[in-house]
Amino acid sequence: MPDNNKGEVRWLTEPEDQDYPAAANYLSMLDSDDVVATVVAALRSAPIVHRKAKDILRAARLALLPEDNAHVASDLKKIRDGKKLSPILLVKGDLARGIPAQVADGYHRVCASYYTDENTDIPLKLADAPR
Repeated sequence: MPDNNKGEVRWLTEPEDQDYPAAANYLSMLDSDDVVATVVAALRSAPIVHRKAKDILRAARLALLPEDNAHVASDLKKIRDGKKLSPILLVKGDLARGIPAQVADGYHRVCASYYTDENTDIPLKLADAPR
């Protein structure tokens, strides 16, 4: 359940440089190197958009990680300390084929934001999935 005493989530204006290789590492388990390179390039050039924490989890069909997960707890501490989090990198799913969106980087940040307020507007870069 969200706890409004955890602080306001603050965000960097752009993802951190290390987020893109992390996204590529994750995506490399789902598709070929060529496709991953194309998707990561699309993420790099995508504009920042905003989506709610609860909607990101639903679209990606991801469970909310527990607050005591080491990475979620670390991000919750950053929020309480007023530190800015890096925007999320998200790959669109395919509604017609029942394929969920992929949080290429930032799953723990989404969960921490949800605990602060499930309606938190999260900045993210959104790329189309390869067809």
